[in-house]
Amino acid sequence: MPKHNRNFELTVSDIDLIEAALHITKRDLSLDALGDTQQMLPAAETAESLRKIDDLLGRLHNQKIFYRPSKGTYLGG
Repeated sequence: MPKHNRNFELTVSDIDLIEAALHITKRDLSLDALGDTQQMLPAAETAESLRKIDDLLGRLHNQKIFYRPSKGTYLGG
């Protein structure tokens, strides 16, 4: 049986593209849940898919390293 590849060679732009696609999919599924468009999945599967997308987006966010200067005053915005 083949083993899973545990080493990925993704660039920052690859991750940004994945994150943007997840946000678009989440938006479309949320609109479907409201009944504004034709549903792609049954309601139970839509809710589960939204939960999984939120979880994955959260894990991607938690892996980011945000720059904060070590010297001087930090001006956030």
